[in-house]
Amino acid sequence: MNAAFDPSVWTGRRDAGEAGDTARLYERVRAFDDPLEPEPVAGAPVLIGFCCDEGVRRNQGRIGAAHAPRLLRRALASLPAHRVARCFDAGDVLCEADELEAAQAALGERVRHALTRGARPIILGGGHEVAWGTYLGLRGWLDGEGRPEPAAARPRGRLLVINFDAHFDLRTTRPGNSGTPFDQIARDCGARGAALTYACFGISELANTAALFARAHEIGAHYALDVVMQESQLADRLAELDGLIAAADDVYLTIDLDVLPAAVAPGVSAPAALGVPLAVVEAMVMRVRASSKLRVADIAEFNPQYDRDSRTARAAARLLYRLL
Repeated sequence: MNAAFDPSVWTGRRDAGEAGDTARLYERVRAFDDPLEPEPVAGAPVLIGFCCDEGVRRNQGRIGAAHAPRLLRRALASLPAHRVARCFDAGDVLCEADELEAAQAALGERVRHALTRGARPIILGGGHEVAWGTYLGLRGWLDGEGRPEPAAARPRGRLLVINFDAHFDLRTTRPGNSGTPFDQIARDCGARGAALTYACFGISELANTAALFARAHEIGAHYALDVVMQESQLADRLAELDGLIAAADDVYLTIDLDVLPAAVAPGVSAPAALGVPLAVVEAMVMRVRASSKLRVADIAEFNPQYDRDSRTARAAARLLYRLL
């Protein structure tokens, strides 16, 4: 089920009596596909909500992330607009009952449509099962669905999936859940003969079994443990990231908020005992955003039910803002 753009969530503080530019983000947001709006400029951000945590439920996690997209929008709304000239909102995809696969397919279609119009989708999860839906849309676009030139006329490039996460999410069990999306992506790319690099930053050795490390090695995944993702090692990680981006043609960025320390992001399905400092994740996200290869991004696992003082919402909004 799809839910249309809701303008009521985009409200915030007004500083009308102050001198200078006091614009806030909510004043820049417009409905995507509004007939009264011109075509979005190339690269314009389009927010798409994915109201789903069925994958988390299947993966035996703490449910509640289905309520995140609205609260993420609220956290973004009052931030200063600064260099954001326009931002679009394409509404939400809702997962009905346990129909996860249908919701992922619907999300994929929305992502593909936004990419076809020249926009840059940013998806607000939801559990990390959002990643399979995001990928379906990106793959459809890369393979030419809805694009004027035939797929055979375009060389198939290397896709780089960058995941900031404490977990590999490479589980091989089915049906799919929040722990399987990157195994699903790897298998789909393998079946298509499409080149894939999966890079996961922030892996906790104590949150992944030996079998998951073995699966990561099997698909040639690149990963960095949380212990080498601290601020003193940021320069090394940025250099590592630059090398990965240089070797790729298209980049998909996904952020699981459980990569952050529990004190910064308590509102997640699986809070991190150590985690990666927000400053490190933010710097690396900005490096990815600065490249010309980022096609689509999403953020996952914000669970408002367990948040405290809006810490997780504010951290998520800060990272989302950098992607705008």
